[in-house]
Amino acid sequence: MTISYTLKVANSHFGGFSKLLFCWKGSIYKLLYKEFIVFVVLYAMLSLVYWRLLTEEQKRFYTKVAQYCNRSTDLIPMSFVLGFYVTLIVNRWWAQYTSIPLPDQLMCVISSNVHGKDEKGRILRRTLIRYANLSAVLILRSVSTRVLKRFPTMDHVVEAGFMTQDERKKFESLHSDFNKYWIPCVWFTNLAAQARRDGHIRDDVALRLLMDELNLYRAKCSMLFHYDWISIPLVYTQVVTIAVYSFFAFCLIGRQFLEPLEPGQEGDLDMYIPLPTLLQFFFYAGWLKVAEQIINPFGEDDDDFETNKLIDRNLQVSLLSVDDMYQNLPPAVKDKYWNESTAQPPYTTATAAETLKPLTHGLHLQHACSENPESVACIEEETEDEESGAKASEMRRKELPLIQVKAPSSESIGADRPEAWEH
Repeated sequence: MTISYTLKVANSHFGGFSKLLFCWKGSIYKLLYKEFIVFVVLYAMLSLVYWRLLTEEQKRFYTKVAQYCNRSTDLIPMSFVLGFYVTLIVNRWWAQYTSIPLPDQLMCVISSNVHGKDEKGRILRRTLIRYANLSAVLILRSVSTRVLKRFPTMDHVVEAGFMTQDERKKFESLHSDFNKYWIPCVWFTNLAAQARRDGHIRDDVALRLLMDELNLYRAKCSMLFHYDWISIPLVYTQVVTIAVYSFFAFCLIGRQFLEPLEPGQEGDLDMYIPLPTLLQFFFYAGWLKVAEQIINPFGEDDDDFETNKLIDRNLQVSLLSVDDMYQNLPPAVKDKYWNESTAQPPYTTATAAETLKPLTHGLHLQHACSENPESVACIEEETEDEESGAKASEMRRKELPLIQVKAPSSESIGADRPEAWEH
């Protein structure tokens, strides 16, 4: 389930992000704690070996090796390697989300251009949008483990209502070595052409609009297929992973607190707990874990895409729009501000203060007046305008209808947000 914290950071305040540090689900602590424990245990074991088991001669040799390893860590450009890699991963992550096919535009075009209140018209509209949803389900089965677990076989797709038994037979009779998610889109085009011949689509312009929207929808399905097929080059992922692991392998040896090589020489203060090294591990290894989690957002991690929820939503709203909402309109009447030249919707008492400062001049206009040779006249004119504007605003505020509404609680605001979808 996607971890959404938008409501918690809606307003900036003292310690705003601090509350997020105590979340466990979807946190860096949950991702990193096992590797962190392994690193601490290995560091402690090396420290015990150095202080308890090595002879003085062996300690001097280990100190030279540790100094060499500590110098070697400066040769690995961790910030550059990880920064570039994570940026690439994040851009790809968001591009994959925007490639998820949503039927909103297509369902509006179907509802407005495929006509007929009779049973034949209803069947046409519902079948067209069902084909679009079927295409999305087929491609999501190919890329998302969550959807594949929900629809492991075509029997489950038929049982869910995305496909009929006859359509399944036709689907399976078409042999192809490649993914067949595009077949429902072809059915869509043929059915739309038939609807045009039968007069349910009234002209070629409407048919062209319908085809254009379907092609955009199909293109998103195709992009999901290609994102799943073409990964970030394995060699790049290997380089980044080896760089991080090598860096901290050197740190295990080189960041130990050691005795000085020469008697009387001042050594490092033994803090027992290597706090800077642990923080460095937390940041760099955490950076790698971020990339590991979002490189494929169609898995089952805490912050992966909720593809099953999207399937449910898309089917429900698309069928509603092309069937129940077809020519089911509220009456068109004169609006509340029909006889008013300036529409002024009311404010609640909680937002009335926003009307005290009217919008007068733009910043560029004010700056131009200040640099103009006749700036005195400009400023005087501005002052008069601002005074009159302030008076007018005050008068409007006094005349403004205020709605006494209790301020909404955070629970009511977030009721329709994804975090309220707890199972």
